[in-house]
Amino acid sequence: MKKLNCYLFTSLLLISLSTLALNFTFNSLNGTTNLSNDEVIPVNTSKSTVKWKGEKVTGFHEGIISIKTANLTFDNDVLTGGEVIIDMSTINCTDLSGPYKNKLEEHLNSGDFFNVLDYPVSKLKITKCTKVNENKYNVVADLTIKEITKSVEFETELINNVATANLNIDRTKFDIKYSSESFFKNLGDKMIYDNFSLTVNINY
Repeated sequence: MKKLNCYLFTSLLLISLSTLALNFTFNSLNGTTNLSNDEVIPVNTSKSTVKWKGEKVTGFHEGIISIKTANLTFDNDVLTGGEVIIDMSTINCTDLSGPYKNKLEEHLNSGDFFNVLDYPVSKLKITKCTKVNENKYNVVADLTIKEITKSVEFETELINNVATANLNIDRTKFDIKYSSESFFKNLGDKMIYDNFSLTVNINY
């Protein structure tokens, strides 16, 4: 009887282990394994930069804006996610000075553009990362401006704990239509192009 019980116990144990192994293999092949070593790394906001540039018929303006908080997520040193929150009250134009600089910054803060009083932050949240090579990733992210969220795609490169990316954004998708030829005609030299660019350097 003892030998029989031992045999039954051993058989049940082997069956259980085999089932676990088969489930793990099946899930792995289908990309559904739950094993993960996700690590959330805070971003050094004081060493990180976001530069913006907007163009119009008669030229362009550019400047910087500050990151409020940010983090990146890694699984075994592979980028898997992250979030960047921008402090919209820090819009700074660097190609102008004096009253012209103040006037432009006030206009960008107004309801014609980002309405900073009502929408003090903008967010970028990574939803998908695809590794291209040792340092580069194709990234899909949700960008939220004025509480409007749209999906954006861009490439980022990670070298020596610095992630760099260039984004091209259509402002009209976020209800920023001021002097846009897509909505207003006969603007002449008052026309501002719909797209603006961001150059991001994230130090982590």
